[in-house]
Amino acid sequence: MFQKETIVKKNFKKIIVGYDLGKTFSQISYCSLDGEGPETVSAVAGTEQYNIPTVLCKRSGVSQWYYGKEAVKHAREEGGILVEDLVTLAERGEEVLVEDSTFDPVALLTLFVKRSLSLLNLHVSANQIEAFMFTVDELTPRMVDVLGKVAAGLQLSAEQICFQNHLESFYYYVLNQNPELWKQDVMIFEYNRFMKTMCLECNRRTTPQVIFIQQKDYPDMQRLVWSSEEAAREQQKQELDSRFLAVVEGALTGHTTSTAYLLGEGFKEGWAKESLRRLCMNRRVFQGNNLYSKGACFAMLERINPSEKSRDYVYLGEEKLKSNIGMRVFRRGEDSYFAILDAGINWYEARTEFEVILGRGNQISFRITPLTGAHAIEKPVVLEGLPARPENTTRLKIQVEMSAVNQATVTVEDLGFGELFPTSGKGWTYTIEV
Repeated sequence: MFQKETIVKKNFKKIIVGYDLGKTFSQISYCSLDGEGPETVSAVAGTEQYNIPTVLCKRSGVSQWYYGKEAVKHAREEGGILVEDLVTLAERGEEVLVEDSTFDPVALLTLFVKRSLSLLNLHVSANQIEAFMFTVDELTPRMVDVLGKVAAGLQLSAEQICFQNHLESFYYYVLNQNPELWKQDVMIFEYNRFMKTMCLECNRRTTPQVIFIQQKDYPDMQRLVWSSEEAAREQQKQELDSRFLAVVEGALTGHTTSTAYLLGEGFKEGWAKESLRRLCMNRRVFQGNNLYSKGACFAMLERINPSEKSRDYVYLGEEKLKSNIGMRVFRRGEDSYFAILDAGINWYEARTEFEVILGRGNQISFRITPLTGAHAIEKPVVLEGLPARPENTTRLKIQVEMSAVNQATVTVEDLGFGELFPTSGKGWTYTIEV
């Protein structure tokens, strides 16, 4: 495992919670704001069983709900109604029929998260939670909306509640490991419902150094149902080992990999023999399953107390703004660059508001500087119908908000210039590609 869990006494330190909300299993890690390494909460006290089944079970005939392992047990032994795929149901938004009643899927997901957080009570109190980071497999706009509603339903007193996907949690986990482990590419092989790989690469020729993560899915490599016959089961293991060896060979081709992580329940049967022998050649290999929840803790720590690493590296994931957005302005008697939005932030969190005084004419221009190495470009915006005024006598209120990962919505309002030139009341809204 990545780190053994230890039982700690409750204290009054402020903590950060990293919650990996998975479609099959969820996990909870936490750490203190002073930077002590994250601990992962066990679903069974005194063990390293970190996986909490992401399920609910309703007791037949009464309004009593169970979660996680208890839900699975009650459904199996008492005939309760098991509700699975809570994350998918919430993302779809369709009401869930349980017995003769319908339920809001987001409310069910919120109930699961709230109940599962009771596992933290052995370690910390709810009023110690300073910040909370959800991490999920894929952070779609709909998932952002769902998580926002779940967070509101938890009624936490946390100062910050944020969201990120597994790829970003991978990035922050690696960033907080010994640099020797990521001096070259880093791979994840994840095997739950199906196989997927992730490769973290760093472009060390840029400033800041840009990190990309490429993910590849293998939907045809589904989790196996093992045969009850020993000979047939051994045959299955050999075939799976051979298929995984092909995945490993393909993933390593073209990469110099220093470290690999094996994640997921699919590896627990110990079938990976030849494939693991190949993977361990000239690189470090770790097996565990709490990387994402710990990465969520590390990410929130960086948000609250940015380290030098956050200035030296920037992660450009699919949901990240890939370009710096700014303007050329005249400030303190000389031309300068005014930063509006910085590359590397989540597009759905990227918004700002500011005021400028227009020098002349009826045009403003935004400078788009990609971190991918492409040349900076200017995006002019013409304010049609803006009243003609002398130089430096038009004050503008400008709002910039990302409406998609590569699209910004710009809203401009004419504020006039005090009593000399009253506002015209005019406003403009434009969409620019970034």
